[in-house]
Amino acid sequence: MHPRAEEFSKRARERYGFDPEVEEFPEGTKTAAEAAEAVGCDVAQIASSLAFDVDGDLVVSVTSGANRVSEAALGAQFDASTDDVSMADVDRIRETLGWSIGGVPPFCHETAVPVLIDETLLEFDTVWAAAGTPEAVFPIDPAELRAYADAEPADVTG
Repeated sequence: MHPRAEEFSKRARERYGFDPEVEEFPEGTKTAAEAAEAVGCDVAQIASSLAFDVDGDLVVSVTSGANRVSEAALGAQFDASTDDVSMADVDRIRETLGWSIGGVPPFCHETAVPVLIDETLLEFDTVWAAAGTPEAVFPIDPAELRAYADAEPADVTG
Protein backbone atom coordinates (compact mmCIF):
# COMPACT_ATOMS: atom_id res chain seq x y z
CA MET A 1 0.00 0.00 0.00
CA HIS A 2 1.20 3.51 -0.79
CA PRO A 3 2.67 5.24 2.32
CA ARG A 4 0.07 8.05 2.18
CA ALA A 5 -2.78 5.50 2.04
CA GLU A 6 -1.17 3.68 4.97
CA GLU A 7 -1.00 6.98 6.86
CA PHE A 8 -4.69 7.63 6.21
CA SER A 9 -5.60 4.11 7.37
CA LYS A 10 -3.52 4.53 10.53
CA ARG A 11 -5.13 7.89 11.35
CA ALA A 12 -8.64 6.50 10.74
CA ARG A 13 -7.97 3.57 13.11
CA GLU A 14 -6.41 5.77 15.79
CA ARG A 15 -8.94 8.60 15.68
CA TYR A 16 -12.17 6.74 14.98
CA GLY A 17 -11.58 3.02 15.42
CA PHE A 18 -12.42 2.74 11.71
CA ASP A 19 -10.35 0.35 9.59
CA PRO A 20 -10.88 1.44 5.96
CA GLU A 21 -10.76 -1.22 3.27
CA VAL A 22 -8.43 0.73 1.01
CA GLU A 23 -8.30 -0.33 -2.62
CA GLU A 24 -5.59 0.97 -4.91
CA PHE A 25 -5.81 1.42 -8.65
CA PRO A 26 -2.46 2.08 -10.39
CA GLU A 27 -4.28 3.56 -13.38
CA GLY A 28 -5.61 6.22 -11.03
CA THR A 29 -8.94 7.46 -9.76
CA LYS A 30 -8.30 11.17 -10.33
CA THR A 31 -11.76 11.92 -11.67
CA ALA A 32 -15.08 10.75 -10.28
CA ALA A 33 -15.76 8.90 -13.53
CA GLU A 34 -12.41 7.06 -13.34
CA ALA A 35 -13.02 6.17 -9.70
CA ALA A 36 -16.54 4.89 -10.40
CA GLU A 37 -15.29 2.77 -13.29
CA ALA A 38 -12.44 1.36 -11.21
CA VAL A 39 -14.61 0.32 -8.25
CA GLY A 40 -17.69 -0.60 -10.28
CA CYS A 41 -20.18 1.85 -8.81
CA ASP A 42 -22.29 4.74 -10.02
CA VAL A 43 -20.43 8.04 -10.37
CA ALA A 44 -22.94 9.53 -7.91
CA GLN A 45 -21.44 7.27 -5.19
CA ILE A 46 -18.01 8.89 -5.46
CA ALA A 47 -17.48 11.23 -2.49
CA SER A 48 -15.03 13.84 -3.79
CA SER A 49 -13.40 16.00 -1.11
CA LEU A 50 -12.93 19.45 -2.63
CA ALA A 51 -11.26 22.29 -0.74
CA PHE A 52 -12.44 25.87 -1.14
CA ASP A 53 -11.44 29.24 0.19
CA VAL A 54 -14.63 30.75 1.61
CA ASP A 55 -14.18 34.32 2.78
CA GLY A 56 -10.58 33.54 3.81
CA ASP A 57 -11.30 30.22 5.52
CA LEU A 58 -10.58 26.75 4.15
CA VAL A 59 -13.72 24.62 3.78
CA VAL A 60 -14.05 21.04 2.53
CA SER A 61 -17.08 20.04 0.49
CA VAL A 62 -17.57 16.26 0.20
CA THR A 63 -19.52 16.20 -3.03
CA SER A 64 -21.11 13.48 -5.13
CA GLY A 65 -19.14 12.77 -8.29
CA ALA A 66 -22.35 13.35 -10.23
CA ASN A 67 -22.62 16.92 -8.97
CA ARG A 68 -20.71 20.14 -9.40
CA VAL A 69 -20.23 22.52 -6.48
CA SER A 70 -21.90 25.88 -6.95
CA GLU A 71 -19.77 28.63 -5.47
CA ALA A 72 -22.94 30.61 -4.78
CA ALA A 73 -24.54 27.68 -2.92
CA LEU A 74 -21.35 27.02 -0.98
CA GLY A 75 -20.96 30.67 -0.07
CA ALA A 76 -24.58 30.83 1.08
CA GLN A 77 -23.83 28.13 3.65
CA PHE A 78 -21.37 30.56 5.28
CA ASP A 79 -23.10 33.87 4.52
CA ALA A 80 -20.38 34.69 1.99
CA SER A 81 -20.85 36.16 -1.46
CA THR A 82 -19.87 34.27 -4.61
CA ASP A 83 -16.96 36.72 -4.99
CA ASP A 84 -15.56 35.38 -1.70
CA VAL A 85 -15.55 31.70 -2.78
CA SER A 86 -12.86 30.02 -4.87
CA MET A 87 -10.98 26.76 -5.13
CA ALA A 88 -8.30 26.67 -2.45
CA ASP A 89 -4.63 27.02 -3.28
CA VAL A 90 -2.79 23.68 -3.72
CA ASP A 91 -0.12 24.57 -1.15
CA ARG A 92 -2.70 25.72 1.39
CA ILE A 93 -4.61 22.46 0.98
CA ARG A 94 -1.46 20.42 1.62
CA GLU A 95 -0.39 22.57 4.57
CA THR A 96 -3.80 22.77 6.25
CA LEU A 97 -5.31 19.37 5.48
CA GLY A 98 -2.10 17.38 5.22
CA TRP A 99 -3.08 15.83 1.89
CA SER A 100 -2.55 16.68 -1.77
CA ILE A 101 -5.39 17.38 -4.18
CA GLY A 102 -6.79 14.25 -5.78
CA GLY A 103 -6.16 12.27 -2.61
CA VAL A 104 -7.84 14.38 0.09
CA PRO A 105 -9.95 12.11 2.30
CA PRO A 106 -13.18 13.45 3.82
CA PHE A 107 -11.74 13.18 7.36
CA CYS A 108 -8.38 12.73 9.14
CA HIS A 109 -7.27 16.21 8.22
CA GLU A 110 -4.20 17.77 9.81
CA THR A 111 -6.22 20.79 10.94
CA ALA A 112 -9.94 20.87 11.76
CA VAL A 113 -11.87 22.78 9.10
CA PRO A 114 -15.60 23.02 8.38
CA VAL A 115 -16.80 20.10 6.26
CA LEU A 116 -20.04 19.99 4.31
CA ILE A 117 -21.43 16.79 2.83
CA ASP A 118 -23.51 16.86 -0.34
CA GLU A 119 -27.01 15.77 0.77
CA THR A 120 -27.33 13.44 -2.21
CA LEU A 121 -24.52 11.20 -0.88
CA LEU A 122 -26.67 10.36 2.14
CA GLU A 123 -29.12 8.50 -0.13
CA PHE A 124 -26.64 5.64 -0.70
CA ASP A 125 -25.72 2.64 1.44
CA THR A 126 -22.07 2.96 0.40
CA VAL A 127 -19.96 5.72 -1.08
CA TRP A 128 -16.29 5.72 -2.10
CA ALA A 129 -13.80 8.37 -1.00
CA ALA A 130 -10.11 9.15 -1.49
CA ALA A 131 -7.71 7.47 0.92
CA GLY A 132 -4.71 9.79 0.80
CA THR A 133 -3.59 9.41 -2.83
CA PRO A 134 -5.20 9.80 -6.27
CA GLU A 135 -4.90 6.02 -6.70
CA ALA A 136 -6.47 4.91 -3.39
CA VAL A 137 -10.14 4.84 -2.38
CA PHE A 138 -12.22 3.21 0.34
CA PRO A 139 -15.91 2.34 0.75
CA ILE A 140 -17.89 3.79 3.65
CA ASP A 141 -21.46 4.22 4.82
CA PRO A 142 -22.21 7.92 4.23
CA ALA A 143 -23.65 8.27 7.75
CA GLU A 144 -20.29 7.10 9.15
CA LEU A 145 -18.45 9.47 6.82
CA ARG A 146 -20.66 12.32 8.04
CA ALA A 147 -19.96 11.44 11.69
CA TYR A 148 -16.18 11.04 11.32
CA ALA A 149 -15.89 14.26 9.30
CA ASP A 150 -18.29 16.11 11.61
CA ALA A 151 -19.89 17.18 8.33
CA GLU A 152 -23.02 19.26 7.90
CA PRO A 153 -25.39 18.01 5.18
CA ALA A 154 -25.90 20.78 2.65
CA ASP A 155 -27.09 21.56 -0.84
CA VAL A 156 -23.76 22.54 -2.34
CA THR A 157 -24.95 22.37 -5.93
CA GLY A 158 -27.52 25.15 -5.83
